[in-house]
Amino acid sequence: MKKLLVALLLVLGFAGTLVPNPRLVPFLSVEQVSPDPLLMAYQNRQSDLQVAGSGRVVRLLADDNKGTRHQRFLLELPSGQTLLIAHNIDLAPRINGLQPGDAVAFYGEYEWNDKGGVVHWTHHDPRGRHPGGWLKHKGRTYQ
Repeated sequence: MKKLLVALLLVLGFAGTLVPNPRLVPFLSVEQVSPDPLLMAYQNRQSDLQVAGSGRVVRLLADDNKGTRHQRFLLELPSGQTLLIAHNIDLAPRINGLQPGDAVAFYGEYEWNDKGGVVHWTHHDPRGRHPGGWLKHKGRTYQ
């Protein structure tokens, strides 16, 4: 028994030398290990990206009725970034009953702007040339 304990202590002591000293290892933030694609797109001023995510409604905006009609609202993402959702209500159903604080998941095309960006194409493409997008709210999918 005594020999087993000594062997175990030796193994643990040896294994301990294989673990790097945390004071000598550079710190990696969550963003460096697993970057948020929307935050990266915003920081790098990228556009024309298919993105998915979710956030909480922070503000309802008036519909955009110029050309095709779009339901518009602002989401706050887990990163703190805000994002305008422009949902084409000529091609997909409106989210009725949407309120600040509601959770909304999305899949669509991201376009950069200095306020956090816009996601559009949150609907099907009747011509079949663009990936179909969607919004999800309270268990219902709008596409």
